[in-house]
Amino acid sequence: MPASDPSNRRRSERVMLQMRIRVKTEMVNRAHVEEDTTTLVVNAHGGLMKLKAELMVGQPIVLINPHNQMKESCRVVRVEQPTPEYFTVAFEFERPSPKFWPVVFPPADWAVPES
Repeated sequence: MPASDPSNRRRSERVMLQMRIRVKTEMVNRAHVEEDTTTLVVNAHGGLMKLKAELMVGQPIVLINPHNQMKESCRVVRVEQPTPEYFTVAFEFERPSPKFWPVVFPPADWAVPES
């Protein structure tokens, strides 16, 4: 699909970033799950990570940056299982959170108007 195709556009530019994060959520059976994992790609609006736990689209999650303990609420937007060992989980922040990621020179479209 060409980059000019509107279905391939993103709200903010993606950056390949492998970063350790902790994921917290509550499963359908009310069990609380915490998993340390790694991001694959991030942007100001969310990202993509690897997880052993199988999550559901729409499921609320909390991401924690273990370096500074910053927390952000998110929701799952896509789940795929490329291998039997893990799932890839796309997520989006409740509101844009470019400062959650340690990106020194973020793309211009990551700027969030101050409210």
